[in-house]
Amino acid sequence: MVSTSDFRKGTKFLYRGEPHIVVDFQWVKPGKGGAFIKTKMKNLITGSIYEETFRSGEKMESPNLEYKDMQYLYKEDDIYHFLDQDSYEEILLNQDQLTDVESFLKEQSIYNVLYFGEKPIAVTPPIFMELEVTETPPGVRGDTAQGGATKPATLETGLVLQVPLFVEQGEIIKVDTRDASYIERVKK
Repeated sequence: MVSTSDFRKGTKFLYRGEPHIVVDFQWVKPGKGGAFIKTKMKNLITGSIYEETFRSGEKMESPNLEYKDMQYLYKEDDIYHFLDQDSYEEILLNQDQLTDVESFLKEQSIYNVLYFGEKPIAVTPPIFMELEVTETPPGVRGDTAQGGATKPATLETGLVLQVPLFVEQGEIIKVDTRDASYIERVKK
């Protein structure tokens, strides 16, 4: 059981039969009457975000959530194939379940899959990934007066992001998947 008075950002709980996560909260103590918690929460299955108010101390059930490491194998039409690293069972996910991570899907990479009961509901990529630059215009010296200039680069997964001028096609770069930003070049 999770008490609403223990809500923090990232707290997971069961609400109306579905798992939710606290995105933001505000504890309110009015002049008269009991305290309450204004909560901004996200449904982990549908992804919808909405606000709800709970009385302080109200009890919520803990969701039956489980994380599993899965290896991305390949894509066939709109179906993505993943392999459970413990049981070696293959699971199939559709494109709708992967909209947030589709630009970071690289074959043979390990991803963290969140299960609610027996159903996979979310896929999280590693925080940092090493990806190859497949296309980028050449960086011309003198393009900038101050330094720190960037240019667009297309990566092997189809993601387009800004990289420094010295990055060239065919190089491997480290990318932060939380905000899709360039970190550094990787030495071969």
